[in-house]
Amino acid sequence: MSQEATSQEAVSPEGASPEERPADPRPLPDEPLSLDLLNTRWNNGGSPRDLLDSLDGLALWLALRGFADRVPADRATQEALLATRAVLGRLVDQGDASAEARAALNEVLAHGAVRRTLEADGPHAHAETDAPAWLPAWAAAEDYLRLLDEGPDRIRSCASDSCVLRFYDTSKNGTRRWHSMASCGNRAKAARHYGRTRSG
Repeated sequence: MSQEATSQEAVSPEGASPEERPADPRPLPDEPLSLDLLNTRWNNGGSPRDLLDSLDGLALWLALRGFADRVPADRATQEALLATRAVLGRLVDQGDASAEARAALNEVLAHGAVRRTLEADGPHAHAETDAPAWLPAWAAAEDYLRLLDEGPDRIRSCASDSCVLRFYDTSKNGTRRWHSMASCGNRAKAARHYGRTRSG
């Protein structure tokens, strides 16, 4: 296995600091990596958008997530991410724990591993993948497993029928329904109010 060794931060990359990041056109940035990959698709005023449909968009996402200096924005990386996004979407949206879905995710995970070492400043974890193109896809799959360990019931899809965004519910009581109360939540409230006034 050829190795793409990185620091602990690259196992669960946080990306550049807010001041250094390029502008993110998506309505819900900064979710955990696995959900952020899913959120590279969104609706913009009813029109579907996909950040990964071009190499320029791919380069932007890699920069936003802190991979740009280690991973080429090329077709191999794009294909690895699109395949991983498809299986993660199936698992999150459908709760599909079928053997086929598990096997597909495990195929992504088979492209890499975490190697731990003891350095002068203490323990380190290094992500190693069989090709640089698989590093962000593998890291997203690994992140999904982490979310499943931490709180599988907090991995959510926005409750709006017209929204495709996903989020990890970090609210204290775990009852968040919308990716944003200011957009989808308020639209749902307005629709309920309109329905009551029409029937009243």
